[in-house]
Amino acid sequence: MKRVAFYTLGCKLNYSETSTISRMFEQKGYEKVGFEENPDIFIINTCSVTENADKKCKKIVKEAKKISPHAYVTIIGCYAQLKPQEIAEIKGVDAVLGAAEKFRLIELLDDFAHAQETKVLASEIQDADTFHASHSMHDRTRTFLKVQDGCNYGCAFCTIPLARGKSRSDSVAQVVATAQGIADSTVKEVVLTGVNIGDFGIQEGKRKERLFDLVKALDEVDGIPRFRISSIEPNLLTNQIIEFVAGSKRFVPHFHIPLQSGSNTILRKMGRRYLRELYEDRVAKIKQLMPHCCIGVDVIVGFPGESDELFLETYQFLNELPISYLHVFTYSERANTRAAEMEDVVPMKKRNERSKMLRILSEKKKRKFYEENLGKTWKVLFEEDIENGMMHGFTENYVRVSAKYDPLLINEIKTVTLTEINEQGVVNVVEPEVVFEKH
Repeated sequence: MKRVAFYTLGCKLNYSETSTISRMFEQKGYEKVGFEENPDIFIINTCSVTENADKKCKKIVKEAKKISPHAYVTIIGCYAQLKPQEIAEIKGVDAVLGAAEKFRLIELLDDFAHAQETKVLASEIQDADTFHASHSMHDRTRTFLKVQDGCNYGCAFCTIPLARGKSRSDSVAQVVATAQGIADSTVKEVVLTGVNIGDFGIQEGKRKERLFDLVKALDEVDGIPRFRISSIEPNLLTNQIIEFVAGSKRFVPHFHIPLQSGSNTILRKMGRRYLRELYEDRVAKIKQLMPHCCIGVDVIVGFPGESDELFLETYQFLNELPISYLHVFTYSERANTRAAEMEDVVPMKKRNERSKMLRILSEKKKRKFYEENLGKTWKVLFEEDIENGMMHGFTENYVRVSAKYDPLLINEIKTVTLTEINEQGVVNVVEPEVVFEKH
């Protein structure tokens, strides 16, 4: 029996796909093992959002060959689709599979036999036109459920349409059926994932359904206490969705909404489909209906043309918004994007300085949000995340909490009172009683 190990770089979508591919191997009789357990086969699922992600792939290949020098190394994911020939030149790589091929790798790789030359199976991205349903299982407390793939937007900085193809989705009926299957397991929370979730509903090139249809249907699935939307574009986050989540039985009060810039000048250069006024309106609507809601924000610093003045527009905009945390990305040039050809390049030193400023702001925002929740009672899903005798979990509105370790609490939802923010920036709670609740 051949042993196979997996390593995933990047987003929740990649994790859902890795997990699905690993189950394909197990169904074919392969044994799934840990990365350091001398596997016969390594499958490395890559990201290519930044140049650093590409470097990480090379490092993982090097480590894999140290652990198991004779193992067969296969690279899949966004980096594999964008630069298959570049990967083929990395010492130790046996095969590179593109977006249209990765779900067929078992049948395409001839029992994973070494050859003299690296096998490159990466067709044009136009061929990646089929939606492959995926979800993670047994990897984490949460399940990442892929409902959409690809993107029809053309943001100036982004390679995702080149790496994943056009927008396409599962059907509402099929997603609900998958969720019902997940409900039969021990999973307590499902995170909806995709490249552009708000664009859900395109099948065979035509819009047949909408995200609101999916949210309504999933809210009726018994056996899963929590659904969480991973990320949604502000122009696709409708009042209808916000209002529904505010009164939902299962969708938690947490939105992650990419902004990218608080300057309308930069938003236009980026090719984003909204201006800051719309973003501000979305946040205000959420806070009006759900004052306790957690709002996360993606922001890019150092985009071409971002002067000191325009960066300060972004800083002030974010500082004044009632948001909860930031994911800060330092702009990096990506081949075959419009932004890579733009003038007024921001020096890397200045990009890093701006990134540091926003990360400090993010910590301040998160602490303020946590402070607003102190003394309140929430339900926490405890995870198998143990450190120094303490275990951790998240409330519905994404406050990370800490409690004394108790094995009976793992993967259980417990009602707790948030008491204080500890030195690690995590919220301590009144220790929950180990009494199993009905859901």
